[in-house]
Amino acid sequence: MAVPARTCGAARPGPGARHPASGPARPLSLLLLPLLLPPLLAAPGASAYSFPQQHTVQHWARRLEQEIDGVMRIFGGVQQLREIYKDNRNLFEVQENEPQKLVEKVAGDIENLLDRKVQALKRLADAAENFQKAHRWQDNIKEEDIVYYDAKADAELDDPESEDMERGSKASTLRLDFVEDSNFKNKVNYSYTAVQIPTDIYKGSTVILNELNWTEALENVFTENRRRDPTLLWQVFGSATGVTRYYPATPWRAPKKIDLYDVRRRPWYIQGASSPKDMVIIVDVSGSVSGLTLKLMKTSVCEMLDTLSDDDYVNVASFNEKAQPVSCFTHLVQANVRNKKVFKEAVQGMVAKGTTGYKAGFEYAFDQLQNSNITRANCNKMIMMFTDGGEDRVQDVFEKYNWPNRTVRVFTFSVGQHNYDVTPLQWMACANKGYYFEIPSIGAIRINTQEYLDVLGRPMVLAGKEAKQVQWTNVYEDALGLGLVVTGTLPVFNLTQDGPGEKKNQLILGVMGIDVALNDIKRLTPNYTLGANGYVFAIDLNGYVLLHPNLKPQTTNFREPVTLDFLDAELEDENKEEIRRSMIDGYKGHKQIRTLVKSLDERYIDEVLRNYTWVPIRSTNYSLGLVLPPYSTFYLQANLSDQILQVKSPVSVADFEFLLPSSFESEGHVFIAPREYCKDLNASDNNTEFLKNFIELMEKVTPDSKQCNNFLLHNLILDTGITQQLVERVWRDQDLNTYSLLAVFAATDGGITRVFPNKAAEDWTENPEPFNASFYRRSLDNRGYVFKPPHQDVLLRPLELENDTVGILVSTAVELSLGGRTLRPAVVGVKLDLEAWAEKFKVLASNRTHQDQPQKQCGPSSHCEMDCEVNNEDLLCVLIDDGGFLVLSNQNHQWDQVGRFFSEVDANLMLALYNNSFYTRKESYDYQAACAPQPPGNLGAAPRGVFVPTIADFLNLAWWTSAAAWSLFQQLLYGLIYHSWFQADPAEAEGSPEARESSCVMKQTQYYFGSVNASYNAIIDCGNCSRLFHAQRLTNTNLLFVVAEKPLCSQCEAGRLLQKETHCCPADGPEQCELVQRPRYRRGPHICFDYNATEDTSDCGRGASFPPSLGVLVSLQLLLLLGLPPRPQPQVHAQASRRL
Repeated sequence: MAVPARTCGAARPGPGARHPASGPARPLSLLLLPLLLPPLLAAPGASAYSFPQQHTVQHWARRLEQEIDGVMRIFGGVQQLREIYKDNRNLFEVQENEPQKLVEKVAGDIENLLDRKVQALKRLADAAENFQKAHRWQDNIKEEDIVYYDAKADAELDDPESEDMERGSKASTLRLDFVEDSNFKNKVNYSYTAVQIPTDIYKGSTVILNELNWTEALENVFTENRRRDPTLLWQVFGSATGVTRYYPATPWRAPKKIDLYDVRRRPWYIQGASSPKDMVIIVDVSGSVSGLTLKLMKTSVCEMLDTLSDDDYVNVASFNEKAQPVSCFTHLVQANVRNKKVFKEAVQGMVAKGTTGYKAGFEYAFDQLQNSNITRANCNKMIMMFTDGGEDRVQDVFEKYNWPNRTVRVFTFSVGQHNYDVTPLQWMACANKGYYFEIPSIGAIRINTQEYLDVLGRPMVLAGKEAKQVQWTNVYEDALGLGLVVTGTLPVFNLTQDGPGEKKNQLILGVMGIDVALNDIKRLTPNYTLGANGYVFAIDLNGYVLLHPNLKPQTTNFREPVTLDFLDAELEDENKEEIRRSMIDGYKGHKQIRTLVKSLDERYIDEVLRNYTWVPIRSTNYSLGLVLPPYSTFYLQANLSDQILQVKSPVSVADFEFLLPSSFESEGHVFIAPREYCKDLNASDNNTEFLKNFIELMEKVTPDSKQCNNFLLHNLILDTGITQQLVERVWRDQDLNTYSLLAVFAATDGGITRVFPNKAAEDWTENPEPFNASFYRRSLDNRGYVFKPPHQDVLLRPLELENDTVGILVSTAVELSLGGRTLRPAVVGVKLDLEAWAEKFKVLASNRTHQDQPQKQCGPSSHCEMDCEVNNEDLLCVLIDDGGFLVLSNQNHQWDQVGRFFSEVDANLMLALYNNSFYTRKESYDYQAACAPQPPGNLGAAPRGVFVPTIADFLNLAWWTSAAAWSLFQQLLYGLIYHSWFQADPAEAEGSPEARESSCVMKQTQYYFGSVNASYNAIIDCGNCSRLFHAQRLTNTNLLFVVAEKPLCSQCEAGRLLQKETHCCPADGPEQCELVQRPRYRRGPHICFDYNATEDTSDCGRGASFPPSLGVLVSLQLLLLLGLPPRPQPQVHAQASRRL
């Protein structure tokens, strides 16, 4: 029971408050209503008027219902359109959607599509392994010996500060010609491959040149694959050295800032290079960790997190004498985008103090990995320790937790420049099947936080063919402009041996990938036969959608996959949780459920029936689902005889006379849905131009042309004639002005929207594609008349009521019953003149029977009830729709607020309606929203928390040669790139256009009718400012009729219900710390390679860092206007082993 506030309005419910489904919650004041109501109703106010009795309001409601129904019967033409369909029964057939057959066919088609890519992948991977095995390592290879197309060459030649310009590159770079290819959305060259090398890798190194040498042979395999399957998109080999070779060749998308694209950090590479991981990162935050070293550690942890995918689980802890998690996560959590964001923000808050206690850190990490009561990857287990050095080897900890089986790998990272003995750190890694790395400066972070993947790849390589299984990735944004894609991946192994009779090499050479655009998969699904509210969707083992009509990311960051859970793509409920689990487990099934759906414009919620049918897609990790409303079980298919399509030659204009603009004045304006009726039809966002293109094409082709979609084209022709007959039989002879109508309209499944009269099309703002029009989809889901006021944002200025152009749509579905088969092929409706109907509304809710009757006067000695016309200064009368938006009001000053959420008009009354269960609230989160970038919090020129030299330091020559100076230079350089150092969007450095908006989570709140269908009076208790109100649903509509006393004083201005979308701060949506306590069901990949008895663990690390390229260093010098050369760093010895 809702309890009214004692001072200002009904009590505001707390977050997530729910109302009983059995009936209205009666406030305390309502229980006293029999005692209070008679004196309140009888007490005279300024005149002898009283609040209208309940039966009076009910009488007004019936008048409103009758008026609406009468207008819709006369002008809507529902019955007449039914007769037109029946009269033309010979022109169409009724077809049935059989869900099980449909979903199995689509799943089979997708399986066949992906299987062709799998075969191409296997040919590539086998060829790559053979090419590398046959290749002879060349120690003296030179840049001029290698000829290849450098994908970044054109951009670098245009940039005088580029690496090649500064270095004077000797490499023989090809100059290619390109042709535009719509399939790739790019200019390509099919005769060559292109090579992309990360900016921070030296192109002239021996390792890179040998890699370029042997991978050149892949060009012929790429070409042969395309010959066998012309639908293939990007074919890519991502090398473990960082080299990317892809086909066909196309120039790299040059960024506006430094290009840090590295294939080894792409979602598809990470997923293909190793089995799932359970990782615990522990960070030494003892007092010996200086400000600079701590900064390096923070950045290193963030980079390490970026090497994890959604199949992995992770936790991060800091330690000194004690260990504690850096965030609110107390156990391993899925390494998804939102959880990693929480970690990255929490890591920035780490503070160094206390003494080093390796034992505390490792015991915490082992306890985390041994916790079997949580969801985790259950494959590779590892501990990553970042420290500045120490003496303790904590052998007793390893003996207790990890020996003798050594199921947990230990990777140690010596961070910063210091003189500590690193032998204990090397021993820890070597004794636990891990690896030891050094990160002396920020330039070594990226390479050394990703090379652990080579170690994890050893069991895969040793497993041989057993590990050669294709995996399909999550959805992500293609770096070369294809849009959303999934990628099939296959690891490529090093098959060479160290010598005769020696063990074979354990290194993974890289990952082979082939992209499949989501649009290509969508083309295999039925579109228009499922109706406006039917759709196909697919999910993976994580429950993330591969296909779904609500998968529409507003911004994309190609460093991260696009992860939208099925339960976030739709409004979550228990039935959908069961369906999701069954799909993840690979079962097939069917279930009819009653569920909530959000309208296309995200303003309304409808409770609907839906049939869900699902089957697994064999040979993949995906499962396919089909959703159908009961009324979409059947659909119309035009069966136009030769009498209609009279000629086999191109169609004459006469066949389409009712689509020509010349007919609009007499037949009404026609909008046609911008569908792909024919391959050669030029698309256009301007519907008039699209219609023109359509007519011109129809003059050249036959209706049964193979280049046209006969189903779409014939249904369009059918519906053109059907709606034209509606004009003849109903609309043309009616005077719309008599009933204050601005327009009448009809929209059909076939793609026709006809608006009459023609001049009304000037103000028609609905989507020309009926399936994408909110009024169309809601009308199909709701019986009766659906009112749709013009959309208004509270931040925008009120409606401008000029020339009677503001209208209110009223629509209803046309239901046909043909031979016992029911379907809804069309929606009809009218557009009400707002001002005229507001006046009519006053009369209908008054004591007058019609507008011409004089207003009833109440004498001083008589007693009268107030009505909505005479007493509009004292009585508020409104119509509110099922979303809580104002439709009509008897207050003239509120006419320009029509379409606004009613709480913005009368917060006190809307809150009372909500508390009395007339409305129910639904809160959800939009994980695909885009938000304006937040202004940077740090406006200084120096990085936060970084040592800044004084003037004296700059003048001291010794300082320039110190390690501190070089480290600072590296900080300044990479600070231009790393988000954690400067307030810059990493997407800018990664090659995408400079971000105007960033991805964020928005909280959405919608309201819909609650359980109350009754009509009753209630009191809003505001002390001396109490208000009476009466609310009643109008039958056969989505309207609520409310009559209320106008507030007498401002004290009734209570809390306000919010409906507008709000940005979730600071935790990006529902509290992540709470969500991880109840993780959603998921399954990891079916295979795991984390152990092999023959693994050689003797190669377990040495001190090495990867030198940044000369171009980067020159950029640094130019940036700082300094001429002093930086201290050189050693080459990466770890990569030299790849030559074997």
